[in-house]
Amino acid sequence: MTQAAAPVVRHVDARHRYEIVVDEASAGFTAYRDRDGQRVFFHTEIDDAFAGRGLASVLVREALSHVRDSGKRIVPVCPYVAKFLEKHEEFSDITDPVTPDILQWLETTLAR
Repeated sequence: MTQAAAPVVRHVDARHRYEIVVDEASAGFTAYRDRDGQRVFFHTEIDDAFAGRGLASVLVREALSHVRDSGKRIVPVCPYVAKFLEKHEEFSDITDPVTPDILQWLETTLAR
């Protein structure tokens, strides 16, 4: 029996997202838009075929670590990212609150 390859998280800047790949297959992504020094995460999705493997957690942890390394701050509009941050306080120092202003900005940005 072959061992499944470890999941790989890639930052796909042109598509404003981080993707998680398992055995060369795209398993999911977390999407964002940048606003000044903030990376606003608004949607995370794992393909049903890969559900139940903890991939969303791996994906979000890697994405947030990349945000920290790039010197940006996190705004968790995405419910999954917000829930992850509640359990992982190591990112609280770079997390900004979701405000009505950010939500309005995000809505306008995504409508373009």
